[in-house]
Amino acid sequence: MNRCVLPAWDQLPFVVLGKIYNYLEPQDRLNASQTCRLWRGVLFQKRFFNNFKFTLQINNERQYTFFRQTLCNLATEVTINFDFMNVFHIEKVRKILYRIARCNNLRGLHFSTSNMGIIAPGIKNKEKLIDIEQCFIEPLKMFLNRKNYPCKILDLGAIEALTYYGFEILKSLGKPDALLQLTLASIKFDSCNYAIPTIEPSLLQKCSSLQALSLDYDCLNENLLHAMEILPLKKLLVCVHNVNRQHPGISNKSWARFGAAFPNIDLIVSLVYAFEAVEVLQVRILRRSMPITHLRVLFCDIMNAEALDWMSINNSSTLKSIQWIDSAYKHSNKNVMDLFIRSGQDPFVMMAWRCKNLEEIVIHGYVIDPHNIVGMSRLRGKSLKRLEISMIDQTPTEASMDSFIDEINTLLGHKWEPIPPNKLHPALGYMPVTDDVRDKYVFDLMRSDMGY
Repeated sequence: MNRCVLPAWDQLPFVVLGKIYNYLEPQDRLNASQTCRLWRGVLFQKRFFNNFKFTLQINNERQYTFFRQTLCNLATEVTINFDFMNVFHIEKVRKILYRIARCNNLRGLHFSTSNMGIIAPGIKNKEKLIDIEQCFIEPLKMFLNRKNYPCKILDLGAIEALTYYGFEILKSLGKPDALLQLTLASIKFDSCNYAIPTIEPSLLQKCSSLQALSLDYDCLNENLLHAMEILPLKKLLVCVHNVNRQHPGISNKSWARFGAAFPNIDLIVSLVYAFEAVEVLQVRILRRSMPITHLRVLFCDIMNAEALDWMSINNSSTLKSIQWIDSAYKHSNKNVMDLFIRSGQDPFVMMAWRCKNLEEIVIHGYVIDPHNIVGMSRLRGKSLKRLEISMIDQTPTEASMDSFIDEINTLLGHKWEPIPPNKLHPALGYMPVTDDVRDKYVFDLMRSDMGY
């Protein structure tokens, strides 16, 4: 009796399976790899993982083990997500960093944590400094020191305890001319009291391929700004926390020279918990020739109408985006009309009129008059790609409010409505949240601005 003999699919030669995989789309290849252990083993070859980006959750033990054993040899870019307050996470991160220092495929490294500035009060504590150096800086130096397989992207995750070592990190680069993106800006534990690191201009100049850079305003000076002129920068993010009295500031002449060197650069200025700096923004930080394209004011507790008006006059040719963000929990009673009464003009309407390249207006935490929203829409029209507002003066009747929204829809050329409370990020809502929630919101926005 003839019996049907089934093919032994689990015994196909490794080479044959590899050739079959070559003809499959990535998703089909992944599905095929779930057939059996042999088919799965064929999947993990570098040729099937071009430009493979991976997010490693340190709290996931199975994922952590699998990454150390297999995926670290395949990923070209990795984001390490961990808890800076968890000593077990820190030890795992240390081991991962030493492991990836020996991986010749990895070109990009990102850190991500919900506790960016948690170590700040102890930064002067020698024991904590030693811990940070042993767990992070020393293995990180090994990774960065590679010359044959140099790092192209380094993102320190806005972690204050790591960005403090910016000088040492730049110094340890084995092939600095391969670096394309560098993130040194931080989120401070205490925006009024923190250590200020230094960055050597000559070290930065060695990064001759650098296209995107973020750093804290405290590190920026005229020598460093001039040193950047030989770099092929496309994006510079400057994070402002406070205005130190010892900081010399950047002159209008230096910003004019920088703007001439980079006529098409994206210059993003972000004020983060900058409660004092926001009050003197137009006096101490902004300059007439500063080629600022994006302004972010994040959880600074006040709206500086004079700064907005100053920018709409002096930075009108470069400004593309403005986001002024506070939480509704703290600011539900703050009406932008109060600014109008004091200054004689609505600062956002004037900005919409004067800034011809303005494409984005985001306002959270302040009550906006619907007439002024219509005014912004009329002045910018369809060139205003994003208009995001969550708190509107409800004085008009429901019918008239609907007519306002209909007119805004027509002017912008797409459907628009204010962000309802149930769709707001918790950091922007009407309920109190922890500092970690706000930090995460700020961190995500900074990453987005850097293109991550």
